[in-house]
Amino acid sequence: MDTAIKSERALRRQAGVKLMKRMWMLYLFLLVPVGFTILFNYVPMYGVQIAFKTFRAAEGIWGSKWNNFYHFYILFQGKTFPKALWNTIYISFMRLIVGFPMPIIFAILLNEIRGMMFKRVVQTVSYLPHFMSWVVLSGIIKQVLSPTRGVLNALLGLIGIEPIFFLTEVKMFVPILLISSIWAGVGWGAIIYLASMSAIDPELYESASIDGAGRFRKAVNITVPLLMPVITIQLILSLGGILSAGFDQIFNLMNPRVMDAAEIIDTYVYRIGLTDMKYDLAAAVGLFKNVVGVMLVIFANMFARRFSEFGIW
Repeated sequence: MDTAIKSERALRRQAGVKLMKRMWMLYLFLLVPVGFTILFNYVPMYGVQIAFKTFRAAEGIWGSKWNNFYHFYILFQGKTFPKALWNTIYISFMRLIVGFPMPIIFAILLNEIRGMMFKRVVQTVSYLPHFMSWVVLSGIIKQVLSPTRGVLNALLGLIGIEPIFFLTEVKMFVPILLISSIWAGVGWGAIIYLASMSAIDPELYESASIDGAGRFRKAVNITVPLLMPVITIQLILSLGGILSAGFDQIFNLMNPRVMDAAEIIDTYVYRIGLTDMKYDLAAAVGLFKNVVGVMLVIFANMFARRFSEFGIW
């Protein structure tokens, strides 16, 4: 029995070696992204140790003294980081609840459009914001919401409502983030679902039409169930980024009046790391964020695999 298993493994190794020799050019191309990943994702991990040290630039990373998890201890002793953590979780969950379904709904609606020219125009228009930086997008949003020359306040003025300072109202900041993020990402996010829909067998829709099902029934009973593997994977990956609430967007829209709602982990790291030059404390916050993100991905995948057959691995 053991001899048969060993011989089978030897045959598999030989087959693998032959395959690699036959496809050596593809493996050669693979060296570029692998080398890029190692150089820019794994080599810098050497510097993560400053999260556990009292970093002194003159002494270097290796020469700085260990501090017995002091940075992780003081993070939760003050008021700033817990508030930033809460804001990050709140904004991310609101994005997940409100924003995650939007690309799915948009893709289904787009798939139902029969006029190809109109469909292409809608797709192109919906993709455009994704290719603009948040510096440009935030400028557009500020112009639209401006109390003096904004379009929205001009329309409100026509019905007798006084100008509203939208971007300085704490209660309005998160809704503005959600609406603007949906506007910027719904078109691009729908691409993967549209690609998955193109693989659905048209005979399923034809059979449903024969049974008298309308478009809504087809979407609910055919399209959505067949999209569940992609939806599950996207949801798991989104949960992994729950502590990344969107630095570019918030940094370009925030102001001192809305700091209570706008301060998130990324802006906190930016402020203490680059502004206050507390690199060790910033590294501790970043490490905490990444570890939590990895744990969320693992647990979300375990949960998905337990109650369904879909998952990342």
